[in-house]
Amino acid sequence: MQIKQTAMAGTLESSDIQITLTPITKETEIYLDSSVGKQFGSQIKQVLLKTLASYQIENVRVDAVDRGALDCTIQARMQTVIQRSLDQVNQVNWEVL
Repeated sequence: MQIKQTAMAGTLESSDIQITLTPITKETEIYLDSSVGKQFGSQIKQVLLKTLASYQIENVRVDAVDRGALDCTIQARMQTVIQRSLDQVNQVNWEVL
């Protein structure tokens, strides 16, 4: 599935993550700026990729600025930004939740 537009979700507050999705024409790219990247960077990227896979999203650039968010927060922010980028804000995909 291809996203329709660039979208963003989240904040730069402590214990949160700000994620921006941008459509691209090549393989999915993840750029992570995290205050806990050395300890949890691979886990954060895994949550981002797993959430993209659940929506069958491909060919996107993910820019994530993490401030110590828990996995559940990362997943919730990803679901929100995906819904926004698909322009389906009021049409929740319950199957992937």
